[in-house]
Amino acid sequence: MHVFVTGASGWIGSAVVDDLIAAGHKVTGLARSDASAAKLEAKGAAVHRGDLDDLAGIRAAAEAAEAVIHLANKHDWDDMAGTNAAERAAVQTIGDALAGSDRPFLLASGLAGFGDAVITEATPSPFHGPDAPRGGSENLALSYAERGVRAVALRFPPTVHGTGDHGFISVIAGIARDKGVSGYPGDGANRWSAVHVSDAARLVTLALGKAPAGSRVHAVAEQGVPTREIAEAIGRVLGLPTASIDPADVPGHFGWIGRFFSADCHAGSTVTQELLGWTPTGPALIADIDAGAYGRR
Repeated sequence: MHVFVTGASGWIGSAVVDDLIAAGHKVTGLARSDASAAKLEAKGAAVHRGDLDDLAGIRAAAEAAEAVIHLANKHDWDDMAGTNAAERAAVQTIGDALAGSDRPFLLASGLAGFGDAVITEATPSPFHGPDAPRGGSENLALSYAERGVRAVALRFPPTVHGTGDHGFISVIAGIARDKGVSGYPGDGANRWSAVHVSDAARLVTLALGKAPAGSRVHAVAEQGVPTREIAEAIGRVLGLPTASIDPADVPGHFGWIGRFFSADCHAGSTVTQELLGWTPTGPALIADIDAGAYGRR
């Protein structure tokens, strides 16, 4: 299958491209820089130059492909309104390009911000409309299932971990280095679901072949790792003390990531594992941190 992948040179996207090619698919990746293009070409993927603001180019690449996997996001924490608007516009452009074709459209979504209840595949996203997180892109994408698109929401946990990760855990480890203490919010009982990047990539490839239109699949290996345990593991490998950060001091200590690290994200993947025949085999989050994936002293 010829698959167009946005975010193809990113953390999750790079692993997904490798897995797709290993499974025999032809991949075209969106690349906004020479370095990203070279990285994709070295893997054996074709390159479509552009970015999320190049809607005409995204539409053309989607129309030329047999499937689209949308993993890109600007992640501009200083301009979330702009990030959300770009995400929504890209999703609408891809959906319109695939309408009536029955082709797969897999969209990266997130599990953070749903609330304190256990999140299952049956839990609808609470985010609707252009002003919502990610521009309400999950609900927008799934609406295309009624317009002849095999739309599937790929729900990733707050941490997709592994050596080379520059996401949330990497940021938290960097803050610990800067502050000289590995902190956790409050009593550290709030949880983060997690998955190793290799397992996440394999799930995406399986979903491409098996997930039905309108479905939500959870790339979750661990339902909820307490943030205190995460901080303690970071402290161990960096040789730093571990400490509770008063909730009132969390914004000042952690910055923008504080609201995410303070949230509870407890998600299951029982339905996904049964639907796709997916069994996570990668290392667990704490084991990955202890093994040095996020640095050592």
